[in-house]
Amino acid sequence: MAGITTHVLDNETGMPGAGMRIDFSVFENGAYRHVKTVETNAEGRTDDMILSPEETKVGQYELLFHVAEYYAGKGRQLPDPPFIEDVPVRFSVFDASQHYHVPMLCTPWTCTTYRGS
Repeated sequence: MAGITTHVLDNETGMPGAGMRIDFSVFENGAYRHVKTVETNAEGRTDDMILSPEETKVGQYELLFHVAEYYAGKGRQLPDPPFIEDVPVRFSVFDASQHYHVPMLCTPWTCTTYRGS
């Protein structure tokens, strides 16, 4: 399966990151252009792929994870300003026939990503 997918794991609770807003952008003409905004479901995944295999092209992309907004929405007290607010993950598709899974693991104090399967 090709295309681009993501999911969020709330490492503070050990649960899926349900309800996180994520902005998806593509790099074109020297700047990132917003394509769409999605929100994670109860499993911490998006209901649809970020980009389907047919839409995925070689190029540069960005997923912007709204981490502070997510934790504030869960009632978590955060410092002002929050230590981690929005986390941009910029990555490249170098072979559009491959699947690019870009998960986010986060707490209010740390975050990490990797190329998953």
